[in-house]
Amino acid sequence: MAELFWFSDAQWAVIEPFMPTNQPGAHRVDDRRIVSGIVHLLRSGCRWRNCPAEYGPATTIYNHFNRWSRRGFWRAMLATLAERGWIAETASLDSTYVRAHRSAHGGKGGPRRRPSARHAVARPPKSTFSPTSSAAPRSSI
Repeated sequence: MAELFWFSDAQWAVIEPFMPTNQPGAHRVDDRRIVSGIVHLLRSGCRWRNCPAEYGPATTIYNHFNRWSRRGFWRAMLATLAERGWIAETASLDSTYVRAHRSAHGGKGGPRRRPSARHAVARPPKSTFSPTSSAAPRSSI
C-alpha cells in the first residue's frame, strides 16, 4: 500500500543502533516493521486498534511504543540524532500531544446561564443607550 510509512534502508541504518537488544520476553519481532507502524500511527493520528495489518498486531505495536516510552528510548534516540545533525533540535508539536488542564477550555467561573431566545428578544440590547435611563446625560442650558 502506497499510503503506509516504511523506513528506507538509509534511514533504518541510522536508527537501528538505538534499538534495544537482549530484552527479556517472547520471540523478538521485526523492529523495523514495529517502528514504521508507530511512525505511521503518529503521523496519521488514527487509533492504535486501527493499525494496518501490514505492521503487525495493534497490541504489539502499542506495547512496544509504551514500553520504549517508559524506558526513555525515544528521548535518547532523538537527542542523539539531533546532536549528529540528522534532525533539528526543535520540533513543532500538534495540540493533541500537549496536555492541558481539564477545565482549560472554559472561562473563569464555569458555564453561564443564557436566556432563551424569546426572552432575549424581549429585552433591550445591553450595549445601546436607553433614553429612559436615569443615567441619561442632561443638557446644561
